[in-house]
Amino acid sequence: MTGAFLDVDSSITGRRWVGLSAGEERLAEALAQQADLPPPVARVLARRGVAPEAAQGFLAPALRDLLPDPRSLKDMETAAARFLQAVKTREKVAVFADYDVDGGSSAALLIDWLRQMERDATLYVPDRIDEGYGPNEEAMAALARDHNLIICVDCGTLSHGPIAAAKGADVIVLDHHLGGADLPDCVAVVNPNRQDEDGSLGHLCAAAVVFLMLVEANRKMRADGSAGPDLMAMLDLVALATVADVAQLTGVNRAFVRQGLTVMARRDRPGLVALSDVGRLDRAPSAYHLGYVLGPRINAGGRIGKADLGARLLASADMGEAMQLAKLLDDLNTDRREIETRVREAALEQAEARGLEAPLVWAAEDGWHPGVVGIVASRLKEATNRPAVVIGFDGDDGKGSGRSIAGVDLGASIQKLAAEGLITKGGGHRMAAGLSLTRAQLDPAMDRLSDLLARQGAGEAGPADLRIDGLLMPGGATVELIEMLEAAGPYGAGASAPRFAFPAQTVRFTKPVGDGHLKLSFSDGGPVVMEAIAFNARATGLSDMLENHNGRPFHLAGRIEVNHWNGRQSVQLKLEDAAPA
Repeated sequence: MTGAFLDVDSSITGRRWVGLSAGEERLAEALAQQADLPPPVARVLARRGVAPEAAQGFLAPALRDLLPDPRSLKDMETAAARFLQAVKTREKVAVFADYDVDGGSSAALLIDWLRQMERDATLYVPDRIDEGYGPNEEAMAALARDHNLIICVDCGTLSHGPIAAAKGADVIVLDHHLGGADLPDCVAVVNPNRQDEDGSLGHLCAAAVVFLMLVEANRKMRADGSAGPDLMAMLDLVALATVADVAQLTGVNRAFVRQGLTVMARRDRPGLVALSDVGRLDRAPSAYHLGYVLGPRINAGGRIGKADLGARLLASADMGEAMQLAKLLDDLNTDRREIETRVREAALEQAEARGLEAPLVWAAEDGWHPGVVGIVASRLKEATNRPAVVIGFDGDDGKGSGRSIAGVDLGASIQKLAAEGLITKGGGHRMAAGLSLTRAQLDPAMDRLSDLLARQGAGEAGPADLRIDGLLMPGGATVELIEMLEAAGPYGAGASAPRFAFPAQTVRFTKPVGDGHLKLSFSDGGPVVMEAIAFNARATGLSDMLENHNGRPFHLAGRIEVNHWNGRQSVQLKLEDAAPA
């Protein structure tokens, strides 16, 4: 093991700081010299394994170079052909969508495309509490009575019974959730995570799969001498879904998000304009805003409100309607935060009593709202660096959600529980999964899941190492540098935002703000005094150490960002950790 960065083996928050490996350091030097990049940018690219000759292509990803051939996915040609048949013959089409951002974005893509072709579609989003995730037999049978084609988006791969109940209608599934040994009997199941796929496109979200189907549909139309809608203008929805569904920001996903953010900045889509306005975004959105400002508000409808609100907002072509929906979702998101806080506090207390060193951290209780258990599971995962599952019971029936850590496949393990009959049903992705079970199944299922995750190394991790991309001094942290670092983005799942350490800094000023946060300023003795904000500093122990510094220097680590205030820009450190120098 290489030495800790700045010799920080245990920081104030208990983490070991880790810099670039020796190989990454050599690659960073080559990038700086051969690609003429500033050293901080070169180090970020080295972390990604980008070779010098590929640097410019990485910094300016072109969708035309990275977009996969849609026909490389099984059933794609069949799905696109059946979709176009419905368009040409004016068949009645229904879109059955999941209730999250990915499902809503996927539905909106289809509805927008059809609207531009002067066609319409019926939107159906199941209620999270009354119907649960994915197609159900009653809803599918009812849709089949009035429609010729049902397109299931972001769901359906494991829905054998409900799809069989859609008698008299054809069904297409456009999904990305893990598939089982057998596929439902329908016209097409397009899913990069089918068991008979090679997995090379397994990082795509459902909206990206829908987008590829529309690419194939447009290609078929061009071959017939006609033109389809402008797909590039729809990449805002693909970008939103990719980030909000925590898809890996690698390969074509980077290009989807980069181009989608450019489209979003034009403010052409009423739903996203209205949502940005109620979210008080005063500048073009970044990937961060998609994940933490827009995404949670869209999800709020499916979590604690009417399930179809998010999809309706994204599909809306009317600014007045969009603003009404956005305001409603904003109010629901406020309610969701209050519910989440109560459940999170109770779940953490329960998990602590059970022990946080096990391979699985879990909590379950009566009355916990199923719309927030996934968010709370994510909070437990972040706090413990362990896979986490949180379950809410209504009588004898429990619905839960789980989140995993890097290198541990939670979705496959949950699916194995379902196959073994230890839970009623379950499935998902490597990093996130859902499950349903009875009260009697709870303890045996959690014991078995803990065992499955332990075999993948889930119980071996301590507090997560803090990865540092390099050193900076306050004078070198400029707006221009941040803009160059942004070119190496977008940042998110699988591509964490760069983090820098400021060595041996003197704390000049501290001020507690908000609920346990800390504002501070620091310098290295030079003319530049830099501002910083440390969120949750009281809980992490940063407040105690930094407020009572007594002139002692500290190594400070975090992410640099541009702070916009009263029309002025300044650089601020989002402080994540510190250690005595």
